[in-house]
Amino acid sequence: MKTVVGLWIGAMLACGSHQAWAVTYRAVDLTPAGFVASEAHGAFGGRQVGWGEGGATGGKDHALLWSGTASAVDLHTPSFETSFAYGAGGGRQVGWGSFVPWGSSCHALLWSGTAASAVDLHPTGFDSSRALGTDGAQQVGWGFGSATSGNTHALLWTGTAASAVDLSPRNYDVSYAMDASGGQQVGWATVPSYATHAFLWTGTADSAVSLNPPGFYRSEAYGVSGGKQVGRAWTGDVAHALLWSGTAVSAIDLNPAGFDYSEAKGIGGDLQVGWGYGAATGNEDHALVWASTAASAVDLHQFLSPEFTFSHAERVDGQGNIVGWARSESGYNHAILWQAVPEPATLSLLGMGVFVALLARACLGRRPSRGESTSGFPA
Repeated sequence: MKTVVGLWIGAMLACGSHQAWAVTYRAVDLTPAGFVASEAHGAFGGRQVGWGEGGATGGKDHALLWSGTASAVDLHTPSFETSFAYGAGGGRQVGWGSFVPWGSSCHALLWSGTAASAVDLHPTGFDSSRALGTDGAQQVGWGFGSATSGNTHALLWTGTAASAVDLSPRNYDVSYAMDASGGQQVGWATVPSYATHAFLWTGTADSAVSLNPPGFYRSEAYGVSGGKQVGRAWTGDVAHALLWSGTAVSAIDLNPAGFDYSEAKGIGGDLQVGWGYGAATGNEDHALVWASTAASAVDLHQFLSPEFTFSHAERVDGQGNIVGWARSESGYNHAILWQAVPEPATLSLLGMGVFVALLARACLGRRPSRGESTSGFPA
């Protein structure tokens, strides 16, 4: 009986490990009917956000929300010329609306699944603002205007324009916030030498912690989840994808062998996603996923159809669904969802786990014999 229980626990632990998840993925093109181009930049709870344009939108970019298929909800707010969704979390989506296509005059927006739910987060005293990340409770991004002396400052909201908090660290003129999770926010700020340093905040400007690691002169953070952060840092003329655990010295270099350049854009669970290029990719940008080490990198581009020439992964949700985009031969970007597909060996292990669990239940349910305890071990 001890052996049976041990096998069952071992099987369950193996199946629950992301090191055991298959490195095979199914790629889904999320570009909706009536659209010629799209990009996905956020993911949470089986839903994805981004934007697209085509005949269905009159040729204008519209913020979009997907649920795993090309059928999308148009989040566009009619008071804006164009709109873009960039982050998702806790049943909410964030992005911005622009009064002219790709113009600098933008308003940060917050949605709850429909166009009608849009909340304008644009603070008083700002000329432009954008929201880039959310965990549902908090939203982060940036803005500039008279309130910031014309400089771009990282911003934190809690659902309303009036709640905006300026996160820009003291003695830094320019800063950006990119993602939020569990009371932490990440982004970067420009130091006096005009290089950027990755920063981690916990709700205030004074809480700012520089993540710039030893040996790197420049860095930027893009994603945060579970007390860990991802981004990139420069050594020489190229950047390497990095994973932090709250301090500069905790940085792990994720740059895979055969890559000259890489950056990590999102994190979820024990997975990190981004992109890179080098000899291993024919010097084309390829979407990547890691499991916390450089050696664990998987090239996601291999799972795309041959029509796509390069690709970027932007975010991953807690279930391991990865979103990003890929450039087609026609020159248009397509929003892509990568979903892990268990390998045969993994499926066999899952089946064995179920079998052993049923066997254990049967053994535990039988009447104990003389000299045997009810726990199944000798008395």
